[in-house]
Amino acid sequence: MGKYWLKAVCMLGGMLALASIPARGEIVVGVVTSQTGAVSSLGIPYARGIAAGHAYIGEVGGEKLRYVLLDDTSDPSVASKAARKLIEEEKVDVLIGTAGAPGTAAIITVATEQHVPTIAYTPVKSVPKVDGVPWAISVPQPPSLMVGVVVEEMHRRGIKRVGFVGFSDAWGDLVYNNLKATGEPLGMTVVTNERYARADTTVTGQVLKVVAARPDGFLGGGSGTGGALPYIALAERGYKGPIFGTPAIINPDFVRLTGKAAEGLIASTGPITVVEQLPDGHPNKTIGLAFKDVHLKATGVPSTDGFSAYAFDSWLLLADAAKRALPKAKPRTQEFRAAMREAIYSTKEVVGTHGIYNYTPASHLGTDKRALVLVRLEHGKWKLLK
Repeated sequence: MGKYWLKAVCMLGGMLALASIPARGEIVVGVVTSQTGAVSSLGIPYARGIAAGHAYIGEVGGEKLRYVLLDDTSDPSVASKAARKLIEEEKVDVLIGTAGAPGTAAIITVATEQHVPTIAYTPVKSVPKVDGVPWAISVPQPPSLMVGVVVEEMHRRGIKRVGFVGFSDAWGDLVYNNLKATGEPLGMTVVTNERYARADTTVTGQVLKVVAARPDGFLGGGSGTGGALPYIALAERGYKGPIFGTPAIINPDFVRLTGKAAEGLIASTGPITVVEQLPDGHPNKTIGLAFKDVHLKATGVPSTDGFSAYAFDSWLLLADAAKRALPKAKPRTQEFRAAMREAIYSTKEVVGTHGIYNYTPASHLGTDKRALVLVRLEHGKWKLLK
């Protein structure tokens, strides 16, 4: 980790130095992510995924791609300021970011006001519009699908009563609301709706209520390291029922922290998590293996999470859109920003590590059920559930 931080600091310093030099003949990308703070366990992999994307595609249509990365310290207000700085001072053509739903909503609000296309690598329920025009898309699988396929698995296993503990923010709301929306028509009842802050260090009170409710199964609505707390607390209270999760906990820090407490956990995730286990001919296997290779070369560490791959897919979508926008306008102009927005929203069948992407002006969500598989945590490793 120390070696990576040194590399990240050096890389960031170099980028900021370059940012002060007026440049032509290049597309400039502003990246906001959480290198420090409560959601840095997600933000650091996101930054690595961007580095891998840039190493994989560094030029489009004769124009170099350059990115400037800013740390939002896991604070939505800082994320908003970072987005404004990148737009107004760095004159970026497009924004990508950030870790955490609240911060992502903050940068999308700023970017939409400024008419700058934005690619979010965190799930967002909706995006604002200016004069009826949206300026942002979301790369991750829609929460309705993330949760829906898990609920289907719960139903298949005969689970009727579900306990829930999640973040007290937009992400927790997304998981809980979709759990109810998909579970209740199948005859399932959510028996608890307990919440906690991302920075909390204990959820004892919330978990005691779950145990008292005697659920048939449990679904967590957290992410990253913070998402580990309910599973650890459940194991400490002797809970033996089946446990479930979403792609938000597909993270090596989560696995390390939970240890045996999360053994047998079933979660939905993108195909990249188990890319080596996918059958030959699977549409995401070739690009997934290529991502693993370039990630190792670009960052010096292997990719063992789903978050870096979301950022990598964001870069693929950026490059695909730039290729189609360049004939219409020159980079570093408002005309190019508009052309990029139009190109992003006309994306067709772009194959990434997590899914196959299609966007239209009617939807900021680009994936379907092809973008999800079910995995089980066995002895600290994610195994494809067949």
